[in-house]
Amino acid sequence: MQTKPARLMTTCALALGLLLTLSPALVQAQAAVPATVQAASAEVAAPQAAPSAALPETKKAPDAATDNPYGIEALWKTSDMVAKTVLLLLLIMSISSWYVLIVKLLEQAKVGRQSRLVAEQFWNAGSVEQGCAKLDKNSPFRFIAEAGVQATKKHDGLMGHVDLNDWVSMSISRAVERIQSSLQGGLSVLATVGSISPFVGLFGTVWGIYHALTAIGISGQASIDKVAGPVGEALIMTAIGLAVAVPAVLAYNWLVGRNKNAMSDVKAFGADLHAVILGSVKKA
Repeated sequence: MQTKPARLMTTCALALGLLLTLSPALVQAQAAVPATVQAASAEVAAPQAAPSAALPETKKAPDAATDNPYGIEALWKTSDMVAKTVLLLLLIMSISSWYVLIVKLLEQAKVGRQSRLVAEQFWNAGSVEQGCAKLDKNSPFRFIAEAGVQATKKHDGLMGHVDLNDWVSMSISRAVERIQSSLQGGLSVLATVGSISPFVGLFGTVWGIYHALTAIGISGQASIDKVAGPVGEALIMTAIGLAVAVPAVLAYNWLVGRNKNAMSDVKAFGADLHAVILGSVKKA
């Protein structure tokens, strides 16, 4: 019978022999693990790479020739009679304001040329009648001069009871007022367009918002494709109304200032003519 130390030595020897026997197998197993992991990783990565390769390289750009469904042309085609009437009214008002602006500018330029002609030719004539003959037939200054001459020739009858000074002054003042009324003609159109065109555009805006709310109620959802058209219509109406009003207001203020300058020359001519006619009558 072995003693306890002898048995312990025998057990350690057997354990060491068993460890030496299993060590090569463990080393081979540890070496095989990385290769197995790499193979598994490759298998996992392969399915993920396949869909990526199937995707197109670049996305096709949208066709540039595609019509804009929210432009001015689309607004006219898709709008109802109320919206079209509002657009036509704004167009008519815009054309009217630009027409008045161009006509009044030409008329005021003509008055300026006539004023220079008066300074060069009228006051150098021998008489008022000769001075009138040197002016154009449609000249406002000739109209005033002829009114003063006719006042001296028709100072008879009941008019003879009026002092000649007052009678000539009244005749020239009436002629000047008619010229002023003619120069101011058309400015009321600009004032009207500048005043009401924003409200006409606002009416179109309200009508477009009404269409937007109707589209939302019918569809049951406030998606952008349901409300973009009507809301765009409303905004365009507002912009057009302002685009019509702003030039009309600016043109009105500009023409009023130019009219004042032109009328200052006309009134000065009338005052000088009044003095010349009275001096000619007294001299005669």
